[in-house]
Amino acid sequence: MTALPQPFDESFRAMPHAVFSKLRDEAAVHRVALPDGAEVWLATRDEDVRAGLADTRLSVNKAHSTGGYQGFSLPPALDANLLNLDHDDHIRLRRLVAQGFTPRRAETMRAGIQTVADRLADGLAQRLDSDGVADLVSEFAGPLPLTVVCDLFDVPEADRQPFASWVRTMLALESPQQVGEAISKMHDFLRRLVAERRTAPGDDLLSALIAARDEDDRLSEDELCSLAFLVLGAGIENVQHLLSAGFLALLRHPRQLAAVRGDSSLLPDTVEEMMRYAHPNLTAIRRFPTEPVEYGGVRIPAGDTVLFVLASANRDPERYEEPDRFDIRRRDNMHLAFGQGMHYCLGAPLARMEIGLALEALFSRFPVLRLAVEPDELRWQTSFRSHALCELPLTR
Repeated sequence: MTALPQPFDESFRAMPHAVFSKLRDEAAVHRVALPDGAEVWLATRDEDVRAGLADTRLSVNKAHSTGGYQGFSLPPALDANLLNLDHDDHIRLRRLVAQGFTPRRAETMRAGIQTVADRLADGLAQRLDSDGVADLVSEFAGPLPLTVVCDLFDVPEADRQPFASWVRTMLALESPQQVGEAISKMHDFLRRLVAERRTAPGDDLLSALIAARDEDDRLSEDELCSLAFLVLGAGIENVQHLLSAGFLALLRHPRQLAAVRGDSSLLPDTVEEMMRYAHPNLTAIRRFPTEPVEYGGVRIPAGDTVLFVLASANRDPERYEEPDRFDIRRRDNMHLAFGQGMHYCLGAPLARMEIGLALEALFSRFPVLRLAVEPDELRWQTSFRSHALCELPLTR
C-alpha cells in the first residue's frame, strides 16, 4: 500500500500558506495523513470549501465517523455543544443560544471593552518605558479577550486569576496531563457558576442562557457547561491570535498602517482583511459525510474525515485578486474566517468589535510601534489546525 502524503512537516510549520498554495494548484482535494497518522481529505479551494461548509450531507457528529481523525477530545459533559451537533439538534441549541448571544448584548459591552483595551494599552506603554521592549501577545492581545469573556460570564473577581491560569494551560497544549487537569477544573468551575446563576441570575450571558427557553425546552446542565466552554475557547484563543497576527501584518505594511491610523473609516475593512489574511484557524472543524459526496471531481466515501482548509480558501486566486497581498482597501472580502452555513460563528459581532476597539486603543496610545526583532526571528505555534504567534516583541 502506498503511503499517503504528509504535508504537515517542517516546511509547513515554516510557511503554511506556501504549502496550501502548492496543494491548491495540484488538486482541489487531497487524501493525506495527519502527523498522528490519521487519514483525512483536505479540500483546499474556495468553491469547494464554501459548498462543503453548507452541505447538510456532511456531519460534525463523531458518531458518523468510520475511523481516523476525531478532533480534540473533551469529557462527554463538555461535548454537547454546537460544534458537535447537526440538523434538528443543532437548530434547537442554536435557537436557544441566540436568545442570549445577541448582537445587542455585544453592543452593550462596547464601553467596557474600550475601557479594558485602554487600560491594557497603558500597561503596554509602561512596559515599553521600563524595558524598551514589550510583548503584544502577553501584555495586550491575550489579556483583552480573557477579560472580555470573564465580563461576559460575570466571573467573580476572586475566581479570575485561577480562571486565567486554566485558560493559559489549555491553550498552550504543552502537557496532555496538565491540559486534562485544567479542563477538569474548568468544568467544575462552570458547573458551580451555572448553579449559582440559577439561584441568583444576573445580567450576564450565562444567566441569559439559563433563562432561554422555547416553549418547554431549555438548555440542560451539560449543554450550558459545554456552550460556556465553547465560548471560552473560541472567544479567547481566536481573538488573541487574530489580533497579534493581524497587527503584525499592519506593521509589515507601514503605508496601510498609516492610512488606517489617519482615517478611522478604514477600520472595519482593516479588521475584515486581517481576518482573511491572518486568521489563526487554518481548517474548519472536521466533517464526516453521511453518504458518498464529491468535491473537485473527487469522490469521498461516507464516514471518512474531511477538513475544509479555511486558510487556503481565503487565499484562493480564483476567488481573490492577488490573494497573498494584504490590502485593507480590498473590495471583495467575503472571507470564511467565521465559517459558512449552519455553523457560522455566533460570536462574530463580538469578535469584530473587540478587534476594532483594540486597534483604536493601540493607534490612540502609540504614535509609533515597531517590531523589536526581525520578522524571521518570530516564533510561531503551528499545527494543521492553527498558525499563531507565540509572542510579538515591540518597541517604539
